[in-house]
Amino acid sequence: MRSRRARLPAQVTAACPDPPPYGAATPVPAAPYGGGKPSASLSAMDTAAGPGFRPATAEDVPALVALIESAYRGDASRAGWTTEADILQGQRTDPEGVLAVIEKADSRLVAVEADGELVACCQLEHRGDHAYFGMFAVRPTLQGAGLGKLIIAEAERFARDEWGAAEMHMTVISVREDLIAWYERRGYTRTGQTSAFPYGDERFGLPTRDDLEFELLTKKLG
Repeated sequence: MRSRRARLPAQVTAACPDPPPYGAATPVPAAPYGGGKPSASLSAMDTAAGPGFRPATAEDVPALVALIESAYRGDASRAGWTTEADILQGQRTDPEGVLAVIEKADSRLVAVEADGELVACCQLEHRGDHAYFGMFAVRPTLQGAGLGKLIIAEAERFARDEWGAAEMHMTVISVREDLIAWYERRGYTRTGQTSAFPYGDERFGLPTRDDLEFELLTKKLG
């Protein structure tokens, strides 16, 4: 069966302060995207109706926080390969951080649903000539099934076609070689440009090692 590609929504919402490059991460619009119902479908899973995109709202905040935490923190996150449990304890985000992303101008926080359940999310932010991709989380038990690469491909399409972005940027903890390798297979390049991890800011976790930093990855959107 031919898959139908879900489309990201097309508008923006109100502003709030820039989140740190880590942890928090991204986007949402309003009305023209069908009042909160998922658009089309992403045929990535063995279900009759594959996952669909919709803009996240304030009502989604508790579920989004739970999803992000489950993908990266604690023993439950070990069910998937994106876990950071070996390098970071504590929280990865909080309700205030997620709401800030939802309300940020030139940004979208996208909820991905399957069978009426939240299964993934991602941030997409317009930053002039490029877009920023972040707050990417997939339910641990669904990781490795191809959903993630479909989401990032649609985010790239949207950034290129709707915003005219020439590149996609993201920051990844530099010791996460497995995660960086996954992005490299999607066409991303390590730049060698690094930024400091927010040590001492418990909103972004409690590091178990002292060598954490973020590396910028980029991809040209031709």
